[in-house]
Amino acid sequence: MPFKLPDRQELQRLAAELGRPLGAARADALLEYMQPFEMGFQYLDQEAVELPSVRYPSRTFHFPAPDENPLGAWYVKTEIAGAASGPLHGKRIAVKDNMFVADTPMMYGTEFLEGLVPEFDASVVTRVLDAGATIVGKTVCEYLCMHGGSTTSSTGFVHNPHNPDYSAGGSSSGSAALVVAGEIDMALGTDQAGSVRIPASWSGAVGMKATHGLVPFTGVAGLEATMDHVGPITANVADNALLLEVLAGTDGLDSRQRQLSVQPYGESLGKPVTGMRIGVVREGFEHPHSSSTVNECVRTAAARFKELGADISEISIPMHFPGIAIWSGLLMEPVWHSLQTGGAQFNADGLYSPAFVDAMQDWQSRVEQVPVNLLMVMLFGQYMQRFGGQYYARARNLLPRLRQAYDQAFETCDLLLLPTTITQASRLPATPEELTDEHIITDLFGTSGNTCQFDATGHPALSMPCGMPGGLPVGMMLVAKPFDEPAIYRAASAFEQAG
Repeated sequence: MPFKLPDRQELQRLAAELGRPLGAARADALLEYMQPFEMGFQYLDQEAVELPSVRYPSRTFHFPAPDENPLGAWYVKTEIAGAASGPLHGKRIAVKDNMFVADTPMMYGTEFLEGLVPEFDASVVTRVLDAGATIVGKTVCEYLCMHGGSTTSSTGFVHNPHNPDYSAGGSSSGSAALVVAGEIDMALGTDQAGSVRIPASWSGAVGMKATHGLVPFTGVAGLEATMDHVGPITANVADNALLLEVLAGTDGLDSRQRQLSVQPYGESLGKPVTGMRIGVVREGFEHPHSSSTVNECVRTAAARFKELGADISEISIPMHFPGIAIWSGLLMEPVWHSLQTGGAQFNADGLYSPAFVDAMQDWQSRVEQVPVNLLMVMLFGQYMQRFGGQYYARARNLLPRLRQAYDQAFETCDLLLLPTTITQASRLPATPEELTDEHIITDLFGTSGNTCQFDATGHPALSMPCGMPGGLPVGMMLVAKPFDEPAIYRAASAFEQAG
């Protein structure tokens, strides 16, 4: 329906809510003053929107039957063939279901978006197709990508590929599970608190959150522009470096991308780590609920680096713990505002799917079905409105201090090393009906304590498996200074090849 200004009574009601009551004459005058805006917004209604063309229009999809989806990790299966040649030719790739794939259903983990079909492909989708890959499906993600476990998607649980009684981690839960299960070669995930690295850790994959802005976010449902990241999830380090080479670089549309340094990441593979300085971050092992099994496994990995010739030292970064509070201050209010605006993010250049923005308006009709973690964020965000953005401003002003704390460590270290997640995968409830709020909240707070800080600061960070105590993976995280992904891949490759 075309845009229309409010009538006098509605304008008076809105004014009263602002604490500025209007008489009839003043209301009529204001409506007259607003007439040019009405004409302007009607122009916006009528003008056709220019969206990217779909380069590979031949595509099919189907929803998998249960016997095709034993881990609960597929949302939809597709057959979208890319270019006839390229660095990813022959690779089967799946993308997280918060990414736009034209003419293909998107659910974003939420039942209220069922029936949504984006009009264009995300930039990263086009890039993997240009590189010759075949996109074979979209993977289940958590409800609005807001959870570190794998229990909140409206499609049901995603099961760990090593033991289906355990969580795969989230929110890129399906991407990591399918890579490790061998059903696909590579996958794409997104990360605003650890959502690439957490499932990589719990499922046993290699997951990279590159420097903020290195990979375009255009055509992906985001939470907060300054912390939105797309990242590769793979079964090994070489594939991860290869996929990042394909993904990295400006697309000319995403304002997150400034002064990028894109490099041939594969050239870092196979090089020795002799002389590399790796700082083992003490605070990463000292969370109240840190698992001694995880800590021991990651410290053993650090010792392995020393055997390979790296210079290993334990360092302290006291800001690592307060970094969680800074991240929280930067995310909570923007998520609430994003919900209110249909996913549109203000003060940032970008490209939007009209179909997605329109579909997102319906979330309030299903608010009784949202999981407890998102309900908490909604209520917290609504409550925070009374503070007028002052806590977001405080967090934003403290962010340089957090970034500097890590950058100071890089004056004497090439890499930082710490556990990705402080525990191994949690056990799933026996059935979805037995899922409790407490289980969801425990996974929420137990997964991102070492990962979220680097979403705020933008430093690149990779999780890779470093052990399998009790039959479940442990992930270690390697962190580098901005745009030094080559240092991460050099060390990760050496560790992997050493066995």
